[in-house]
Amino acid sequence: MSKSPLSLVSLALMLGGCSLIPDYQQPAAPVGAQYPQGPAYATQATAFAEQGADWQSLFHDPELQTLIRSALVNNRDLRVAALNVEAFQAQYRIQRADLFPAVSATGAGSRQRVPGDVTGTGKALIKSSYSATLGVSAYELDFFGRVRSLTEQSMMSYLATEEARRSAQLSLVANVAGAYLTWRADQELLALTAKTLVADEESLRLTTRSAEAGKVSALDVSQARTSVETARANLARYQRQVAQDLNNLTLLVGTQVDDSLPARPLASDLIAQVPAGLPSDLLQRRPDILQAEYQLKAANANIGAARAAFFPSVSLTANAGTSSLELAGLFKGGSGSWAFQPQINLPIFNAGSLRASLDYAKLQKDITIAQYEKSIQTAFQEVADGLAARQTYSDQLDAQRSLVEATQDYYRMAEHRYRTGVDSNLTFLDAQRSLFSAQQGLINDRLAQLIAEVNLYTALGGSWKAESNPALAQRAP
Repeated sequence: MSKSPLSLVSLALMLGGCSLIPDYQQPAAPVGAQYPQGPAYATQATAFAEQGADWQSLFHDPELQTLIRSALVNNRDLRVAALNVEAFQAQYRIQRADLFPAVSATGAGSRQRVPGDVTGTGKALIKSSYSATLGVSAYELDFFGRVRSLTEQSMMSYLATEEARRSAQLSLVANVAGAYLTWRADQELLALTAKTLVADEESLRLTTRSAEAGKVSALDVSQARTSVETARANLARYQRQVAQDLNNLTLLVGTQVDDSLPARPLASDLIAQVPAGLPSDLLQRRPDILQAEYQLKAANANIGAARAAFFPSVSLTANAGTSSLELAGLFKGGSGSWAFQPQINLPIFNAGSLRASLDYAKLQKDITIAQYEKSIQTAFQEVADGLAARQTYSDQLDAQRSLVEATQDYYRMAEHRYRTGVDSNLTFLDAQRSLFSAQQGLINDRLAQLIAEVNLYTALGGSWKAESNPALAQRAP
């Protein structure tokens, strides 16, 4: 049995190392080397929290940590993202298999009765044949790297999908945190509204008694009733918002959320401050930027495949085995057989389709470069907005706390003057509305400040510790 086909296959594997993929050059980041400076921005320190921390160190609320862990397991969108990674990994393995010849073994046998009229002898004849072969079929010898380019493109698409999964996970953590904080804030607003309604109802009762005694007019009673009905409308609105917040949180977590969790007031120390670092850090940390770069590398590899299409393609079919007219003689000496069928395809005229394919591949790369640069610019803008929010919300909260304290003094004095008959009911009701509005504003500003910190965490790419990319760890040589 000859070994020449196997030798030629080995030679083809040795020669198949050429690549026409252009040398990859990472585009320069189209943003400044520093984040914006000015009165609206906090002093940019580099270590607001322990280096190497992650979301579990960022969020101090134990209930929120439990919800995030549950969401990472049960959220259906994240599950789809993870399955997409596995699907692209399977596609990569399929494409990578084309680098190697597919060796198959076949065995065949046949028996056929031929009528005497056909044999020409007048006697029927039974024909038998048996064969066993081992070989490869239509294996492309990758002299110009077309298959390797497609494999590289598939690998980069797989890694981009892994970064998309990381991006989905990061967004999920931030969305769960935002939904939980909103739920807590609306619970606080609901409790504040219920307390205000009780005070307004008591004020209406006292005003009604005063009107019956002839001390105040019917206008005062009407104004007091207006405050009560306004509080009732606000109570219904916040009851609806709390219920909808819980429904939204349940959807994100992917399983039932306990609605009996303690409704504690929001506090600024629920979330730790994250280190901003430098704009260049985003290139290594933001999964959407890494995803865009992998897509750029995939487009770059596709140019190599388009270039290789201009050159001849060589495919090989070869097999070796035995054949015999009798099953017992299948492996006897002299029954060996082999076949060697190389095929070359040389493009001569294709009406410019190959040139158009190459131009299209180059244009796709230019598009992905623009998308990659846009993702960097978007990340820079989001971080800059987050840094501005960090400083300005801190100043705004200080001012809002002072406003609440001043309004509380105003309310106490207005109530005393109204009860003693010095001022009219109008001044007291105005103080009541001002206090409720100031307390609402403080809760909403505290919520906005906490959500801004969550958004900054997302803008910075989530965990700021050095993470190993699981996709890279699984990359085959």
